[in-house]
Amino acid sequence: MKYLKKHRNIILRLLDVFVVIFSYYITEVILTNNTILNSNILSAFLNTVVISCIVYIGLLQILKTYRNMTRYETLVDYIFYVVVGAMSCAIMILLKIFTKIELLDLRTHLISGIICVMGIVGYRVVLRSILNFKLDNNNNKDDENEESSTKKNVLVIGAGEATKILLTTIRNSMKDKYNIVGLIDDNTNKIDYVILGTKILGTRYDIPRICKEQKVDLIFFAISNISSEGRRKILEICQETGCKVRILPGTADLIKNKSLMQNFRNVEIEDLLGREPIKLDNKNIGKLIQNKVVLVTGGGGSIGSELCRQIIKYKPEKLVIVDIYENNLYSIEQELRFNFPKANIEAIVASVRDKKRLGEIFAQYKPYLVFHAAAHKHVPLMETSPLEAIKNNVFGTYNTVNCADEYGVKRFILISTDKAVNPTNIMGATKRLCEMIVQAKNKVSDTEYAAVRFGNVLGSNGSVVPLFKKQIANGGPVTVTHKDITRFFMTIPEAVSLVLQAMSGAEGGEIFVLDMGEPVKIYDMAVNLIKLSGLEPNVDIPIKVTGLRPGEKLYEELLMAEEGLTQTKFDKIHIAKPMEIDMKDIKHKLSELNKLLDNCTNEQKDEIKKVIAELVPTYRESKGNEVVESKT
Repeated sequence: MKYLKKHRNIILRLLDVFVVIFSYYITEVILTNNTILNSNILSAFLNTVVISCIVYIGLLQILKTYRNMTRYETLVDYIFYVVVGAMSCAIMILLKIFTKIELLDLRTHLISGIICVMGIVGYRVVLRSILNFKLDNNNNKDDENEESSTKKNVLVIGAGEATKILLTTIRNSMKDKYNIVGLIDDNTNKIDYVILGTKILGTRYDIPRICKEQKVDLIFFAISNISSEGRRKILEICQETGCKVRILPGTADLIKNKSLMQNFRNVEIEDLLGREPIKLDNKNIGKLIQNKVVLVTGGGGSIGSELCRQIIKYKPEKLVIVDIYENNLYSIEQELRFNFPKANIEAIVASVRDKKRLGEIFAQYKPYLVFHAAAHKHVPLMETSPLEAIKNNVFGTYNTVNCADEYGVKRFILISTDKAVNPTNIMGATKRLCEMIVQAKNKVSDTEYAAVRFGNVLGSNGSVVPLFKKQIANGGPVTVTHKDITRFFMTIPEAVSLVLQAMSGAEGGEIFVLDMGEPVKIYDMAVNLIKLSGLEPNVDIPIKVTGLRPGEKLYEELLMAEEGLTQTKFDKIHIAKPMEIDMKDIKHKLSELNKLLDNCTNEQKDEIKKVIAELVPTYRESKGNEVVESKT
């Protein structure tokens, strides 16, 4: 087989030569009713087949038909072969009429031309069938493990081009694996119509009934041109069927993969958020980033790495990525170098706690823009090690803010969190202090300082969705801390896109608040993920309520009570009214924290929380399911 692939063009040419010779021979046999050629026409026959082979093979070569992959040839290609055959036949007839070359008669050319075309197309169709049969057998072996060898009943949502491709693929190579019971389309006029032999059974509202009647095992969602909200509503209906749902992505993803079935993906929780794509003002963002030095701290983390991915597209003069965790830093550096080989990237292992090292980096690269994403963010861990949160979040931010001022950075963006609003945990309180530092520094510096505040991002390190998926894969239980706990959610690329948009409109001193949509119940999210896996909550996968963790709220807020909220010119971005925070006051607060670091240990949590409560007036300690004011 390897030999055939290597010499396919030579083999195809030899087969075509054989077909041409055989066509003329069989024509003569038919016309003379004799299998042995008459000696009187032998010379004309030899001249004819030699010239005819040159003409046929020459035209096929000139028109580049030998570049066709036989396995993927279509009706259009076969029609092209017919045209080439007709042209070759016409050339041979013209040679017979207008030259003195001894050739066979005109009738022979016409009949042999027809036979030749039939032969050239025929053997290619046979080869295509053999190759596709072998490919399909291999694909069936390589399909995802989750699809069992038993035939499964499938309902397809959609009746467009993607569905036609899907139906053709299954009919040609997977009919022993999938049984398409019918199609779904919201156009009621199409109901009972048939596409490639498959009937449209109803609209989205008929999905539960059809799944029950037809004993559907799998639902293939094959609509690519649909709004996020529309997809969410259909998927919510699918959840109630108990069937596993697979989504066919858009055309770009289809092109990337060889097998159609490899393009189907599991439904993700973000499909149920119903968010429309964010439209960015790329012109303003590009003006700030292009040909500038941009520095990202915490560049190996979930948010920091996505910042790097999006920033690099705007062609900065240099992208400087700083992170203390070398594995993550190495990973994002290699990814960017592979995808953007001409980009100027510097990956630096350093901690924002190290004031001296940070100063060296700023002095060397003199960044124009700084995105400060370095922080400890895990609430329960920071409750256990509060001094680490203070060192990294507060003083790490203070060090970076001062370096930005000293080395003339144009704009500094702090990545903040909704947990900074009326914080009930150490992590949130330290992030609120970071916001205070940024707002205070903006008043005394030529650098424009701003913060961007948003909620949880789906798929980030340590977030709830990857945990739930892992728990489901292990057979449960899925753990939820409280049945009523809610959180705001946003995808990582969506959040970072809004960060860049906010950066482009910052003037200094703002806390930008991202529109996170409606809050989502974590318990409902767990139920949805289990259902979308084709399993039954609390039957196949138990859900265990474990109780709120230290410092954890039932709900998060994006805006503090004493802040106003104004709309910006950008969709989904608001500005919280700045508080009157003085730099002298901030320095006093940081002095108190320094004393805390010098005199306390992580075990002295009550003393630490007392000082934090004095420095962050909105901090309230969380105790189990209730929030109480810290003792002062």
